[in-house]
This record gives sequence, C-alpha cells and structure tokens, in this order.
Amino acid sequence: MYYDKRFQTDIHFPFIAFSHRQISTASTTGWLLAKKPKFNDISQRLLEIDHPTLNKLIQRLSAGEHVQAETDAEKQCYKIIKDLDHINKKVHGSITSKKYMRNEIWSLIAAKGAPSWYITLSPTDVNHPISLYYASTKEEFHPEVQEYKHRIYSVSSNPVASARFFHFMVTLLITHIFGVNTTHPGVYGNTSAYYGTVEQ
Repeated sequence: MYYDKRFQTDIHFPFIAFSHRQISTASTTGWLLAKKPKFNDISQRLLEIDHPTLNKLIQRLSAGEHVQAETDAEKQCYKIIKDLDHINKKVHGSITSKKYMRNEIWSLIAAKGAPSWYITLSPTDVNHPISLYYASTKEEFHPEVQEYKHRIYSVSSNPVASARFFHFMVTLLITHIFGVNTTHPGVYGNTSAYYGTVEQ
C-alpha cells in the first residue's frame, strides 16, 4: 500500500478515469470495426438512414413497446442498432454489455443446467479492518478499534479502497468457499460453474 492516496480520495478522479476507459474502449472497438470489409456497408447505412422512421422507433421502444421491423426503412434502422451493439458490447456499463451478460448466463444455463444457489454478497467495509487499512495512509497493517464516525469518513472518502476490499472478499469467496481453482471442494460441494455480476 502507498501512503499517498491523492488520486483515490479525489472525488472527480473515478468518474474521469471511468469515462476515459469507456472512450478508449469505444474508440478501439470502432477502429477495429472500420478495418473490416463490411465497414463500407455500415457507413452507407448511416448516410442513408431515414430519420423520421428512426425517431418513431426510438419513441416506441422508449415506451416499452415490442417493435417488429416491417418496412425496409425500419429494417435498416435495426441494422444500424446492431452495428452499434458491436461497439457497445465492450464498453463497461453500457446497455449492450448487460445484454451480452444475459446471453452468457443463458448459455451457461443451457450448458450446465439451472443454478443451484443464488448468493448475494455485501461485505461491510465500514467494520472490516482490512477495508479500513486500504483506506488509511499507513503502509503497515496494524488493526485498531476506531470510532464509527472515523470509519465512515475513511471509507466514504476513498471509493478505491472500498472497491479493492470488495474485490478481495469476492476473490476469497470464489476461491475458498466455492473451491474454484483449488484442490479442495467448496462448502457447497464441487463447483461446476459460476457467474457473478455487480449491481450498477
């Protein structure tokens, strides 16, 4: 651990870093798509798009209506949406990435069967000494009892520490409780597969 945590405690840094990561991923994926032979067809569809039809589709889809493409203009609009999905699927936090996660879950169910356990994990970072150590400026770990106000302030002012602690606890759960990539079985038996998501 490092003593200097100026970036971790900066309230703007997580948003800026995450935004830059999204932009970088979208740019890289778009560049790879531009290198494919079908890019000419995609650019032609974008130039010839029927804007009134696209606006109507957006309004109907926003209202929760299930829209089946019938006219040629609507089919072209859906093709453009599919082209955009090719880029958005790699962007973390996008609607398309969540759609692909659902597809992965359904594929896993088809391959392994319905899940036997649904587990919700919510580590209490305010009360755990490791989380408080991540949030502190101390380079060595010395557990100590702190006041509740001090714990709340330390954890809330350092979201990076909370994220690291959450990752640490989830890794321990998968390794030692589920027995994944270990020589011993898990608490619930041998784990054939697992899938984890984080609420957004």
